[in-house]
Amino acid sequence: MITHATPSDRARVITTFVNAFATDPVLRHLFPGPSYAEQAPLFAGHLFDRRVAAGTVWIAEGGAAVAMWDAPGPGQPWAPPSSYLPAETAARVAAYDAEIHPHLPEEPHWYLGVLACDPAFAGRRLGRAVMEPGLRRATADGVPAVLETGTSVNVGIYRRSGWTVDAQILAGGIDAWILRHPGL
Repeated sequence: MITHATPSDRARVITTFVNAFATDPVLRHLFPGPSYAEQAPLFAGHLFDRRVAAGTVWIAEGGAAVAMWDAPGPGQPWAPPSSYLPAETAARVAAYDAEIHPHLPEEPHWYLGVLACDPAFAGRRLGRAVMEPGLRRATADGVPAVLETGTSVNVGIYRRSGWTVDAQILAGGIDAWILRHPGL
């Protein structure tokens, strides 16, 4: 069952994020070495907090899988990473974002900022299920859905779900792909 996340789901969503992205090349670039255990939860909490009030965070299995979306148009303002991360880490996050954002479409779109499934729940298709409400909203709004990933394996998984590659770029020294979905 897919539900909207509420503030009470925050801790479980953060745990899912941290577990799901433990070996992700982008997150390991942003939070290298032991800093991952301290800083990835802060980052995940920030991403969750800025989206949950907008009703654009969906969860499955009580938060074992999560999709965090940004709707088209003005949303919650981004707090600078320096407001919740150490300066060196904040600089890496800002630099990575500055390299990715010019490759995102200028047209209105739904942006899938996070799709995570706790590895303990892998293979149950929860990721695909939890992203569907955002895809339905994109379809209802008549706009595409967009995401970025730094993992080539994810590109194949997303392609099987109807996503196509818009661009492949080098961001922060890491291959990254921008993908688009036409909607459901």
